[in-house]
Amino acid sequence: MAATALLGAGATAVAVGRRAARTALRSGGPPVGFGGPEAVIVSMAPEKGTVTLVGPAAGGPGAGPDLPGRYGLVAAGGTHGAGRLLGTVGDVVRSEAAGGSGAITVTRRLEADPGSGAVLEPAGRWSRFPGTRVRLTPAVHAGNPRTALGLPHAALEIPAELGTLPTWFVPGDRDLWVIALHAPGAGREQVLNLLPFLHRHHLPTLVPTLRGDPGAPPAPGGIDRLGTAEWRDADAALRHAARYGARRVVLIGWSAAADMALRTAAESALRDRITGLVLDSPLLYWPAALRALAGERGVPRPLVRLARGAARGGIGLPAPRPTEPPSRPDGRPLPVLVVQGSEDRVASRSAARDLVARAPESVVEHTVPGAGHAAGWNVDPEGYEERLRRFLTPLL
Repeated sequence: MAATALLGAGATAVAVGRRAARTALRSGGPPVGFGGPEAVIVSMAPEKGTVTLVGPAAGGPGAGPDLPGRYGLVAAGGTHGAGRLLGTVGDVVRSEAAGGSGAITVTRRLEADPGSGAVLEPAGRWSRFPGTRVRLTPAVHAGNPRTALGLPHAALEIPAELGTLPTWFVPGDRDLWVIALHAPGAGREQVLNLLPFLHRHHLPTLVPTLRGDPGAPPAPGGIDRLGTAEWRDADAALRHAARYGARRVVLIGWSAAADMALRTAAESALRDRITGLVLDSPLLYWPAALRALAGERGVPRPLVRLARGAARGGIGLPAPRPTEPPSRPDGRPLPVLVVQGSEDRVASRSAARDLVARAPESVVEHTVPGAGHAAGWNVDPEGYEERLRRFLTPLL
């Protein structure tokens, strides 16, 4: 009887852990670090160029309405049109406590119409947004390179492991190509933030969708495997670039896509084409990311340990271990730029510092004060792009 009870309890724990892990790792949710506390629009004043929000202050793993920097404002929760970009918000103009519940009322600059980059003008349509539940997101544009930024591009379909990946190609006249991999859940629109910089430097750039994105093949089982399986999509983009003449390639990846870039540099049959890596907020230590995702997606804290076990045993994530500094096939070190936000509560900063310490001659770090996960560009676009320019210049 006792043995049966123990077996039953063990089976229950395994089942609960698997459910918790699948909840935390479900594909297609908001980008990790930007799916936490939601805010509510109190008022929008396009004639003044401001929007006022109320919500929990930033400080947990999710994004509060008082985050420093420039962000997209998207409909959230069960709101009709959830995920739709409503506009772009900039600097905090004013903030104050809202009652005694830890909420904060924040007035921010309202900068642009989604997709157009144009400054907002007074319009009656904005009057319907007060009361809308929203969240901040790193992507500040909607649309494609042409409609959002006026950049020429081709729409491609790249064959990959699970099907075809709709991909943007922005041409350039250098022989160094860039493959830009967005954070899971953010959508390839996140890369629009950086495309003007890459275009100014004449770098041909591929921006693929990834499994789980709208229009791309679904992730198997609806589960995000934090780059351990998704790297094959990056490899498909690398194969496409090589097929069309790219002899040298830099991979840029945000969040779990940074881990995708690392794995591609280690395992791709074409890794000899990879000249450098830019790792923005790399997860490196997936249990930390799992904890953050579990918190954002409502997994009770006592179940996170069970979810971690299920992520390894049932989902197949690898045992956590220090990340090996990447190298070229001939053994020479591969140049790497690691971008970290000082307020990142998702990626393991200690794991990134360990990577830098193990290969200081080839791995350099750039920390953005005040930035959360995958938000270094959003907080300091000029400083971010200048550091990226200095990293890329010797590779050109």
